Amino acid sequence: MSTTASAPPRLKRSLNLWHLIIIGLVIIQPTAPMGIYGVISNKGGGHVVTAVLIAMVAMLLTAVSYGRMARAYPSAGSAYTFVGREIHPALGYVTGWSMVMDYVLNPLICTAICAKLIMNVPFVPALSFYVWAVFFALLFTVLNLRGIKTSARIDEWLCAGMTVVVLIFLGAVVRFVLGLEERGAGFFIQPFYDKATFSTGGVFRATSVAVLTYIGFDAVSTLSEEAENPKRDILLATVLVCLVAGALSAAETYAAQLVWGSKSFPSGQVESAFPLIAGQAGGVALFHVINFTLLVANMGSGMGAQLAAGRLLYGMGRGNALPRSFFGAIDPRRHIPRNNIVAVGAFALAGAVLLEFFSNRLGGGAYEIGAQALNFGAFIAFMGVNASSFTRYFVRAPKKTLANLMLPLLGFAICFFIWLNLSRPAQVVGVIWMAAGIAYGAYKTRGFKSELVTFEIPED
Repeated sequence: MSTTASAPPRLKRSLNLWHLIIIGLVIIQPTAPMGIYGVISNKGGGHVVTAVLIAMVAMLLTAVSYGRMARAYPSAGSAYTFVGREIHPALGYVTGWSMVMDYVLNPLICTAICAKLIMNVPFVPALSFYVWAVFFALLFTVLNLRGIKTSARIDEWLCAGMTVVVLIFLGAVVRFVLGLEERGAGFFIQPFYDKATFSTGGVFRATSVAVLTYIGFDAVSTLSEEAENPKRDILLATVLVCLVAGALSAAETYAAQLVWGSKSFPSGQVESAFPLIAGQAGGVALFHVINFTLLVANMGSGMGAQLAAGRLLYGMGRGNALPRSFFGAIDPRRHIPRNNIVAVGAFALAGAVLLEFFSNRLGGGAYEIGAQALNFGAFIAFMGVNASSFTRYFVRAPKKTLANLMLPLLGFAICFFIWLNLSRPAQVVGVIWMAAGIAYGAYKTRGFKSELVTFEIPED
């Protein structure tokens, strides 16, 4: 009779570099700047492409820190593990809790947006928002429960479809520009710098919003335990996702500015700014195509964010920061954190219903608060990862280099600046969330004793 106990089920290593890049791009969305184009344009005097490129540089600094820390600690806990292992377990828990806020709000907001967008599609049944919210929350959950490879294949199709639409839009813009009788001097440079509307403050205010284009790139690091070669691929995938997303976003916004110029959008047209530009460039058909694509993009983003949230909660549950019996469990057949996927889906549904309820009473303000509250958690995690990278690769490194000093410090400073400039309501929501999590963590770990919070790293 064998005395060797059977090993508990673990996450399965089945994702290559291509899978990681695709999942990251779908979470970010190849059409990411389309939904927030009007806001960025109004804040920056039309300098959308400039803001998007500045934001890309800022996020690349943090992406490098994420990739380097994932190489040292290839764990599903991501920033929770990085900060806990490198700086202090208590700070690791706080970072993980902030990430939970970011990751569970993303599928929540995507569920609500999808339910709203599909109600504008002419050929679908005329059902209420709440029915569609149930539909999308169940859809995201069921598809993610089928396993990581299924999620990756769905993401490939979604990414391909969104990329095709982007190419159709760019082709329509080329045709539109070639058909102009007069383009004027500096026509092709004006999107980067328009003397009539340029202001440094305006561009930086626009950049603080344009950063939303890249939110989600960090989710790649939560897949470290399902990557075939995490020490190589997580760094490459994280940086490449930022670069590809930045290139696509810059091309989309540059083309849109060639059509629209630096004109501002009236308050009632800000949310639909990009479809309006598409309609001007390619007619009513392109208007509806872009509208439908934004629906598909939010479906992909919601699924991807739920996927990442499940892995983060698994990392925290396995480390006893959350109840291990529920959050640290792996389905033995599909090798996924099934309980976490279902929990995030239920939270997304309940939150979408509440968001719609309060939005009807606040004139849509609840959606803006929710989106900025998402950033509240994201940027705390970003600052924590940059601090971890600084500690590991400069403070504790036997050889000090200027790059290891400046890259994480610049990344931290930029994230801190953006975090400070979030709206007051979003900061209040974020503080309440963090206070609740810290109170629970202090109780659960008897004051964050390190032996009660672990940061397990898989050996293989």
